[in-house]
Amino acid sequence: MNKLFTPIKLGQNTLSNRLAMAPMTRSRAQYDGTPSEMASEYYAQRASIGLIITEGTQPSDDGQGYMMTPGIYTDAHVAGWQKITSTIHDKKGHVFFQLMHAGRMSHPDNTPHHRQGVAPSAIAPDTQIFTPTGMQDIPTPRSLTVEEIKKTVADFRFAARRAIEAGADGVEIHGANAYLIQQFFAPSANTRTDQYGGSIKNRARFALEVASAIAEEIGADKTAIRFSPGAKLWGIDEGEEGPQLYRYLVAELNKLRLAYIHIMDQGNESLLQDIRQLWSQALIINRPNKPREQIGQDVSSGLADLEAYGQMVLANPDFVERLQSNAPMNQANPNAFFGGTEQGYIDYPFLK
Repeated sequence: MNKLFTPIKLGQNTLSNRLAMAPMTRSRAQYDGTPSEMASEYYAQRASIGLIITEGTQPSDDGQGYMMTPGIYTDAHVAGWQKITSTIHDKKGHVFFQLMHAGRMSHPDNTPHHRQGVAPSAIAPDTQIFTPTGMQDIPTPRSLTVEEIKKTVADFRFAARRAIEAGADGVEIHGANAYLIQQFFAPSANTRTDQYGGSIKNRARFALEVASAIAEEIGADKTAIRFSPGAKLWGIDEGEEGPQLYRYLVAELNKLRLAYIHIMDQGNESLLQDIRQLWSQALIINRPNKPREQIGQDVSSGLADLEAYGQMVLANPDFVERLQSNAPMNQANPNAFFGGTEQGYIDYPFLK
């Protein structure tokens, strides 16, 4: 475990340790997508971790899926995030904004323009979503035109620039967890017959275009991407070709020399090993529900350069110190994960 607490270079940044805070939606932004005042304290409390990856942050009105999630495409968004990044940097921390387009995982009642969700194809995810009037079925999305796909790539590019203006050290593209980019990967959500559907190369095209555009805009060393290979959430099924799609993606992304790839593990160890071999830059691995006694194993073995943790960091703002001193951990309060007050957000106790 000791290797976890050694510095590592990530892009232009030298992190103090090899631990990352996984991105976690908390639904405490203002209705216009500006981060709440509480968010500055929330992130600053956790700035001792090597890298903070923010909650999913929409790059456009179309990109919003859930209620009260933050954006990074208006002047108000930038001003709100500047307060947060300043507090993180004042504590010598580092932060990448996660850019998240929810795609079909959306509802008109949750977005600023109240429009139908967008997706690769007009296929509903057959699930419900929380809205201002309670749980509702997610409507069938509208299939994006090729011109609209190009506009969405431009939205990601613009949001990345705005993130840097807001003080981010970089951005992580959300290509995981059944949101827009992974919707393009999965034949169950993508039945297109144009250049964005069908073959592995075509289904990977949108992700590669987004990564290339952002790397060109802000620099490859400030650009990263997250994947969850094999995740079967909300109707997503990547099929038998899924592992090969990720091998192709990683090999192509490796040419861009991005800052890191972040993998949310689903148990495919051979694919993880292949990704490690195909990828030349930093690799972050997030294994949900990993027992405490296994923390540090992926870094020690050389499989990962950093390890990401979610709920344990949520509940323990001094997560690094507790690991170093073998102190007990606070338990997360699931009733306060999404929305609400400072309870279960900025009131978890420190050791000292």
